[in-house]
Amino acid sequence: MSAGSVALVVPGDFGVADLYELGIPAAVFGTPQPDLADPWYELWLCSTGNRTHDTTPGFTLHSTHKLDDIVRADTVIVSWVPDEVIEDNAPVPPELVTALRDAHDNGARIVSACVGAYALAEAGLLDGKRATAHWMHTALLAERYPKVQVDDSQLYVDEGDVLTSAGMSAGLDVCLHLVRRDLGAHVANQLARRMVVPGHRPGHLGQYVDLSVPASDEQGLASVLDWARARLDEPLTIEDLARKAAMSPRTFYRRLHATTGTTPLQWLLTERITRAQVLLESTDLPMEKIAALSGIGTANNLRHHFLKQVGKSPTDYRRDRS
Repeated sequence: MSAGSVALVVPGDFGVADLYELGIPAAVFGTPQPDLADPWYELWLCSTGNRTHDTTPGFTLHSTHKLDDIVRADTVIVSWVPDEVIEDNAPVPPELVTALRDAHDNGARIVSACVGAYALAEAGLLDGKRATAHWMHTALLAERYPKVQVDDSQLYVDEGDVLTSAGMSAGLDVCLHLVRRDLGAHVANQLARRMVVPGHRPGHLGQYVDLSVPASDEQGLASVLDWARARLDEPLTIEDLARKAAMSPRTFYRRLHATTGTTPLQWLLTERITRAQVLLESTDLPMEKIAALSGIGTANNLRHHFLKQVGKSPTDYRRDRS
């Protein structure tokens, strides 16, 4: 499995928010992890203007490549468009649109975060496809590009060769999703652990959760979820999880959904599919055994849920990761 090159499009002028959304893919793809995969990704900073940028908070950034270089990349990530595109309905810079089209035509995987979706939409790469962006900008995106199936409820949308994600921290979710696609669940999970973030948040999770829920883990949900992860091969129920959390099933359901954006049963299924992915990558165990160790039951159940969540059969997934 090859990680390949990742071209991160760097705007000529940017501020604090842009640094955050540029820093996420830079941290994921630009920091070698030789014990997880060697070679790791090759990160290119592709500038739309000068190679040296003085940013709003007083940092200086040096890009390594020109915008035209994205045509040679395996993956292209764009997380911005000029403010006037959003605020004044100005056109997306034509040089960016052309470069994205050329890169896509050359076989690159194109990824957007936040308002970068406007650039992909202007290039026609989202026509007829599902897409998302930061929830504050999805209404305008849908109005301006009616051929795009905009969904503001998604953290990220994977359409194969084109992916879009919501703003800010959702960019980390889509980056880890790309690592999972390229290098497997085990590598993605280990990288997420090093970054002290959840190993996998599926794209269908909501972009935001109930803000009345405290940021701290006062209800002890983290310890309960860790307890469940260690027992995925057992027939866990909502009642089991609620009992461990010393809550009623209704209260546990409400608090988990408010905190994670998903239901207890969907959370369990996602964790079990992730366990199955790791076993498929790292063992030669038969499908029935993997289904049992993952808590999914039978090989038929594994195939059904795996196809629905991962988009391919367990057999195909194992072959692709071999």
